[in-house]
Amino acid sequence: MLINRGFLARILNPFFKCINHSWQMYPIGFLFGLGFDTATEIALIALSASTAQSGVTTIGIISLPILFAAGMNIMDTTDSVMMSGAYTWAFDTPVRKAYYNLTVTTISVVAAFLIGAIELTQVITNMTHTQGKVWFWIQNIDFSWLGYELVIAFLITWGIAYVVWHFFIKKRKTTT
Repeated sequence: MLINRGFLARILNPFFKCINHSWQMYPIGFLFGLGFDTATEIALIALSASTAQSGVTTIGIISLPILFAAGMNIMDTTDSVMMSGAYTWAFDTPVRKAYYNLTVTTISVVAAFLIGAIELTQVITNMTHTQGKVWFWIQNIDFSWLGYELVIAFLITWGIAYVVWHFFIKKRKTTT
């Protein structure tokens, strides 16, 4: 069941055959990290440079990218530890792995589309000067709280999956 892959996996299959060892994934991961982190760091440096005109010291300008790198280090380490535990749990049973990947991917895609739709709506309403309670609410959505809600959704989903697996599916297997 796990060998049957999706549409993109069939298209990209020739590229997957180029990777024979786990160390060959390092350059790909490095390029992904370079693309995302570098773009964010450049934005923070530009923000720092624009702030420098208002009398901020050189230490203040340099500290923002350093604090960003430290925060990314902590968050990436925490994410790696948590995902390692989650994948260890999911790899115990191939079917569990498939359901776990499907659930996490679904939540990620829904969250990406939701955030993209909100951003697009904010841009359109700002450009067209649309008025109304709904549009005002959308314009004032706080993305930091949206991020917290997304983390809570992942934790609740994981908790429900764990409870269902532990109390219903695992017990059913041990009784049969």
